[in-house]
Amino acid sequence: MKKQLTASLLGLMLTSIAHAQVAKPASFSATGKKVTVYTTAEKSELKLSANGSVEFKYMGQPVETQVCVFVDPDKTFQSFIGIGGALTDAAAETYAKLPAAKQQEILKAYFDKKEGLGYTIGRTNINSCDFSSSSYVYVADNDKELKTFSIAPDQKFKIPLIKAAIKAAGGKLNLFASPWSPPSWMKDNNDLLQGGHLKKEFYGAWANYFTRFIKAYEKEGMPIWAVSIQNEPMAKQKWESCIYTAEEERDFLKNNLGPTMEKAGLKSKKIIVWDHNRDLMYQRAQTYFDDKQASKYAWGIGFHWYETWSGGDPMFENVKRVHEAYPDKNIMFTEGCVEKFEFEKVDDWKLGERYGRSMINDFNNGMGGFTDWNILLDETGGPNHVGNFCFAPVIADTRTGELIYTNAFYYIGQFSKFIQPGAKRITSAASRSQLLTTAFKNPDGKNVVVVMNQADAATTYYLWIKGQAAELNALPHSISTLVF
Repeated sequence: MKKQLTASLLGLMLTSIAHAQVAKPASFSATGKKVTVYTTAEKSELKLSANGSVEFKYMGQPVETQVCVFVDPDKTFQSFIGIGGALTDAAAETYAKLPAAKQQEILKAYFDKKEGLGYTIGRTNINSCDFSSSSYVYVADNDKELKTFSIAPDQKFKIPLIKAAIKAAGGKLNLFASPWSPPSWMKDNNDLLQGGHLKKEFYGAWANYFTRFIKAYEKEGMPIWAVSIQNEPMAKQKWESCIYTAEEERDFLKNNLGPTMEKAGLKSKKIIVWDHNRDLMYQRAQTYFDDKQASKYAWGIGFHWYETWSGGDPMFENVKRVHEAYPDKNIMFTEGCVEKFEFEKVDDWKLGERYGRSMINDFNNGMGGFTDWNILLDETGGPNHVGNFCFAPVIADTRTGELIYTNAFYYIGQFSKFIQPGAKRITSAASRSQLLTTAFKNPDGKNVVVVMNQADAATTYYLWIKGQAAELNALPHSISTLVF
């Protein structure tokens, strides 16, 4: 009996120890903590500027007339992957035209973790895209065995920029690559441009093309983190483009690209599907992820923001639908820019506000990472071989060597400079519609809350956490990052 009692007590003790080991961390308390504020605001000198420190004080329950941003650091959601931009031919050619001092300035501005935006992601193109000065591929015509494969077209401009960016980022940059079109002879329209479909007889050769590209880049000291299967697979464009139905992309992934990369020793590389707008992303996700064989190769789904009709709202809810249905899959914003470049509008405050609104809503709906389009373009919004000129966060006037930082650069920085890869999104909700907000808890324990004021008037509000509140002021057309 004594032995049985001793065994029971021992069991209870072991159970208590086990429960103690898996106990939840203590609930967050804001008592006595200070909030440091960094702001970018229209009609002010504030550009990612530290502009105050406020202490939490006891407030209790707010009344309806008190504007609040409610944050709960104990409620966590998806992980933060990172933020970055595209290192295209156009960006690289523009970079090459700058004086050496300006080249170093732009690298530090984007990639330096202390003095810049701290970008951790880069995107580049496989073969040419619209933001190339001319069309090119890496093999000779009809070379099914890819014996002539060479990344020589990238050596003049693009590779030097990518290497410099990796160095500026501290030696590591999560670089992913996307094709705009296979070589023309692999397609049913025999053209790099104007859509067309990849011929099934070349599915194998095209999958091998990916592995050749990855290995060639890695031989040059540029590790590839991920690839997307096709940039905008439902868009027939006057530039490099290729059409895949959802079923065609699914079958190419599960029968060709996934197995080929695995066989080539590239199983660790991420494969991103879709890489197009929010409009069809649920249907595409359903097609890929409901197929077990295809889904095992798909790390996640990428999306763009170009689906919005004039005057309409972005389709943020579609991101949420995918996240709800497939919470184990990563969701990445893989491209976005403001189109129809006009040099006279580089100071337009709407440029940055489009980024802020998109990033906040998409993060809140399950997005893990954000990749802007070209990091740098010239005074024409190019170079671009089909006249598809666009804005970039930084414009280089190659006539003068001047770098023009649009407010989009600073709006992106309000996220990338403060949120660390591996952070977890936490609950953040505003009590007034003019304020947009999202929030993350960094791996180092710091909380980062982004608050954007879309209104023409300033808004006084309280950052409220479990009865403790810090009183703050959101300037008109501003975005602030609150760190505590």
